[in-house]
Amino acid sequence: MDITRNDWGDWLEGYLFDRRIAVVRGALDDLTATRIATELMTLDATADEAVTLQVDSSGGPLTAAFTLIDVIEALGVPVNVLCMGRVEGTAVAVAAAGSHRLSLPHTQFRTSDPEISFDARAAQAEHLAKAQLALLRRYHECLARFTGRPVGEVEQWCSEGRFFVAEEAKTAGIIDEISRGRTPLRRVR
Repeated sequence: MDITRNDWGDWLEGYLFDRRIAVVRGALDDLTATRIATELMTLDATADEAVTLQVDSSGGPLTAAFTLIDVIEALGVPVNVLCMGRVEGTAVAVAAAGSHRLSLPHTQFRTSDPEISFDARAAQAEHLAKAQLALLRRYHECLARFTGRPVGEVEQWCSEGRFFVAEEAKTAGIIDEISRGRTPLRRVR
């Protein structure tokens, strides 16, 4: 049997979905966030078991991150997060929103403020800038709430573009646990 790349991708996506796993990989844009949010809501509606969200992402706009954060917080089932590879920018807050947050030992985390740009007439620019700054403030407050850290400390992490290795991310409250050796990744809790 000759399996094409598309067939393999479709099979793998179905396999993961059947095991109640959703995956955020690469850039977290609005389209990706909508797809993942739909998967999470569908998994929530089909059973009362926890869902696993795998995160390996460079992050993206605040709107995409808030889409996933809002869905994670609204679901009736726990959303356990498995961080791998890199978790950067707004993806850090998405990962931190999980019920139980596990990281592979060599995962790299980087907090940062997302780049914000908009097109506006001169008369609208000030209003749009204020709205974006308010959204950024909400982002910092969410990350502070998820990590148990003061908002000022989170703002500093983001403005510096601070890197964390897995052990530092655990100490900072971004994750709860680091996979050691044979920690079962399928059953995060």
